[in-house]
Amino acid sequence: MSKEKKQKKPKIKLGKLEKREARAGYFFVAPWLVGVLLFTLIPLGQSFYYMWYNIRITPLGTNFIFVGTQNFTQIWLENPEFPQQLVTYIWQTIIEVPVIVVFALMIAIMLNGKIKLKGFFRLIFFLPVIIVSGPVMNLLVSQGAASIPSMNVQSIVTALDEFLPYSVATNIGEMFSNMIMILWYSGVQILIFLSALQKMDPALYEAAKIDGGSNWECFWKITLPTIKPMILLNAVYTVIFLSGNEQNELINMIQSAMFSGTKEKGYGYASAMAWMYAIIVTLIVLLFFLLLGSKKDIYDKQVKKAKREKKKEERLVKRIERRGKRNVKKLEKARKKRSYKTYDGSGDY
Repeated sequence: MSKEKKQKKPKIKLGKLEKREARAGYFFVAPWLVGVLLFTLIPLGQSFYYMWYNIRITPLGTNFIFVGTQNFTQIWLENPEFPQQLVTYIWQTIIEVPVIVVFALMIAIMLNGKIKLKGFFRLIFFLPVIIVSGPVMNLLVSQGAASIPSMNVQSIVTALDEFLPYSVATNIGEMFSNMIMILWYSGVQILIFLSALQKMDPALYEAAKIDGGSNWECFWKITLPTIKPMILLNAVYTVIFLSGNEQNELINMIQSAMFSGTKEKGYGYASAMAWMYAIIVTLIVLLFFLLLGSKKDIYDKQVKKAKREKKKEERLVKRIERRGKRNVKKLEKARKKRSYKTYDGSGDY
């Protein structure tokens, strides 16, 4: 049998409307691509190159002296403040991220209900994201506006110290001392949760209420599983925001090392610190992804298991068919051999 030539698929030409929509899409994506290239990828490559050098800026130009891993060893052996701040950052991030995400979810659920002046309250919770940033945040923190004056943080630390290690209790106490500032960081997360809640089908809640489900059961069985991807998104966003925040001591430490006038520090030293810090941030993001990432549904597992069993049965049927064909061939060969035998002289075969 001759092989049939595969027919080429006809090319589908886009219409004028589709071409115009494609151009509009490229137009809107272009600023983001240019921004990523100029302000993310190129500086990322430069910092990776700088961390292997001791960079000195002189009137005659920039001198690059290759030092290998000397910047890393110098950071860990001669700068005890960096490991201490790194441990403090890890504990604070692990503690503060769930607080911010849970608070944002609670406010989003309340704003999604039937309340008056809903738009005004949304503005109130999102306004700190616009106003309280940069120098304004530094000014408010320096004046004590980010803490609750009547809260006795030391008594909280003393009470927690009886059940938890001292370092963990201290970090939790610092979270209470900066509670207002932490809640200021939840504006974007509230909007993300609110958009997810508004897209949910009210028929799900109506069906659950008909079956006798309470509000608490509806939250755990309908709301929470539906917005679980948004919980992961908000957790990752909060980690990134806290990691690059101007109130982060590590960011200030890297910035001061970059503009330091000493021979040991400089752009190379600061780049090494930034890369180690970026690795820690990535590990924290992976930790939250493992904790909050979507797991496979039990029905998907059952479907895959049924498919595997079906394939196994098909392989078994094919094996039986092949075995039957081989047996048929053996019987035909044996029959042919008996038919070609000669008489033995008595008239029988």
